[in-house]
Amino acid sequence: MYIDSAALRAILIDNFRYLVRRMPIVGLNLWSWTFRMRAAMNSPIRNILKFRQSLAFGMVSCREVPLDSPATDAPGVQRDMHTPRAGRRIVPGMCNMATRMGKALGVALLLGTLALSGCSLQRFAVNRIGDALAQGSSVYASDDDPELVAEAMPFGLKTIESLLAESPHHKGLLLAATSGFTEYAYAFVQTEADFAEDTDFARATALRQRAGRLYRRALNYGIRGLEQVRPGIVQALRTDPRAALAPFRKADVPQLYWTAAAWGAAISLDKTNSELAADLPLVQELMHRALELDDGFGLGAIYDFYIVYEGGRPSSAGGSVERARESMAKALHFAAGHRASPLVSFAETVDVGIQDRAEFEKLLNQALEIDVNALPDQRLANLIAQRRARWLLARMDRLFVE
Repeated sequence: MYIDSAALRAILIDNFRYLVRRMPIVGLNLWSWTFRMRAAMNSPIRNILKFRQSLAFGMVSCREVPLDSPATDAPGVQRDMHTPRAGRRIVPGMCNMATRMGKALGVALLLGTLALSGCSLQRFAVNRIGDALAQGSSVYASDDDPELVAEAMPFGLKTIESLLAESPHHKGLLLAATSGFTEYAYAFVQTEADFAEDTDFARATALRQRAGRLYRRALNYGIRGLEQVRPGIVQALRTDPRAALAPFRKADVPQLYWTAAAWGAAISLDKTNSELAADLPLVQELMHRALELDDGFGLGAIYDFYIVYEGGRPSSAGGSVERARESMAKALHFAAGHRASPLVSFAETVDVGIQDRAEFEKLLNQALEIDVNALPDQRLANLIAQRRARWLLARMDRLFVE
């Protein structure tokens, strides 16, 4: 006797939930999984009920144990969650990879298999991983090797775009794309352009052009994310910003922030584009709404924007050194002084502008004294900020006229 489609869907969805809990997948026999999925769809109930058990032995995994647990295995080897069948070799696991991108890469490989059960189950899979990307903390943020992250991020970003092609309105995926492309463009493209400018102007120009394209891509995803809350958001912002942003709540702050960050960065790299520059007030409106809803977001990250926004404009254009200084103090307060970015931003934007060399040097040295291990989730950001601080200190004679 064969089961009906509704029962099959329920069993497959339950099995997929089991797979997500079992992530990360270190060894993946995709063809074997495809065969098992086909067998599940064309077999009696008793065979389908064996589906989960076969998956448990057909994938390589590990279980996390307390650090003080007694070591019962040989060094470097962790036991499988199930007793292996005779002749099966235990493979070392990678328990700490169960994060945003770890789940994304595993599910991306599974999409071809899940498609066998129909588009609805494939959409379910995409939505599940989108939720994981939106809610999980990124393994990248705590990494201590910026070069490794720079090489890994493009694949993760393209995975997100592939998932968005299947579920174009998923808010979590749109947020992941907005923030991911913005972070990558700043940390590994625009920053490299700045470092290269003194020795290779042509390369610096090409890198800035690329960064601009990446910021605009991030902005596109950001606007799409905002439109899930308020359709036609851009035109509405130009007509009545307050009314346009009224529907947004605290849960929307990450999308507001990253969209504004991408928009502002795109403007800063293309100052000759008067049409784009005219949107700067809209950027400020997005940030202002985010600040109203959650001023402590990102350990004070919104105030980083205001350091540059207030300190980078002349007083005749509405800027204020004092407001920039207040923003720096608030940003440092939320992170208990463990974020280097506010110090570097103020030194580069304000102190260079007012030609205060003494404070410039003081703030950058203060940024370099921050322990990057004090806040693991800020480790990568602090390393990147400290790298910029060293570069700025090496250029003091170029930046200040004695």
